[in-house]
Amino acid sequence: MDTSSTRSSFGRRIFLGFCGALFATHAFSQTSYPAQPIRLIVSFAAGGPTDIFARVVASKLEKELGQPIIVENKPGGGSNIGSEFVAKAKPDGYTLLVGTVANATNMGIYKNLGYDTARDFVPITQIMSSPSVLVVNINLPIRTLDELVAYIKARPGKLSYASSGAGGMQHHAGELLKLRAGIDALHIPYKGAAPALTDVIGGTVDFGFKTASGVMPAILSGKVRPIAVAGSARLAQLPDVPTMAEAGMPDLEADSWNGLFAPAGTPPAIINRLAEATIAILKTQDIKERFAAISATPVGSTPEEFSKYVKAEIAKWGMVAKQANVQVN
Repeated sequence: MDTSSTRSSFGRRIFLGFCGALFATHAFSQTSYPAQPIRLIVSFAAGGPTDIFARVVASKLEKELGQPIIVENKPGGGSNIGSEFVAKAKPDGYTLLVGTVANATNMGIYKNLGYDTARDFVPITQIMSSPSVLVVNINLPIRTLDELVAYIKARPGKLSYASSGAGGMQHHAGELLKLRAGIDALHIPYKGAAPALTDVIGGTVDFGFKTASGVMPAILSGKVRPIAVAGSARLAQLPDVPTMAEAGMPDLEADSWNGLFAPAGTPPAIINRLAEATIAILKTQDIKERFAAISATPVGSTPEEFSKYVKAEIAKWGMVAKQANVQVN
């Protein structure tokens, strides 16, 4: 008996059996996911913009995937509490994060961040984007970006701008304006976008960058005056308001965005399944209309496109934080 041939034949059978099991496991992961409810973590309070977008998408996504999508709010720490929770979750596709621009800005301002956005997450798809709008109090004699810059330069350190919180995107956008225009204005941080906008309306603070989805009602009712849109295109609801680039400052875009993230190590088959399902619902007319009503645009990027975008946002806002010395303890 040729023992070497027997061993060789036995080895081939073991190898083929292993390959078969691997293929079956791969196929199983593709066809059976999801097999249980999915937790969708929102790092902000219920009722806010991120929560609203998350619940709209979740209601559609659970029909697409055939499993309940349970939205859980874990606010606090500038979105860091919820983000860290997901970063440390089991990478099985059943705990996901609705990440935001804060997951990019926070990378440059926290010394002891409990997670690394680029290392600890797998981007799935960008859900939406809503540009910021630079607005001023209506009692100021300002209607253009040039007039605002000239007005501040004539009164260095006298004017102030409001943000939704220290280290947030509105803070970064204000500092980027100061860097690009060479102006001196005082930053006034608030605990949320609503009180920040209220004080611009009331004149306690002079101006600020506000997300279009949140500031549009105040603009359309004449409570604040829009100066420029910090996005790549004009807004349909504000056809006469130029972009920052059209107003003479081409290197200042400040978009509020959110998207789906999974913990690092989540199998690619699951990432692709989630991406395909989410992209499909973002293409529906219903989603387009619901997002447009609050000045937001559904995106639906591929995992690769979203990953590239997130890395660019981390680099961009990290540079601003360093140049403007934006830090949060």
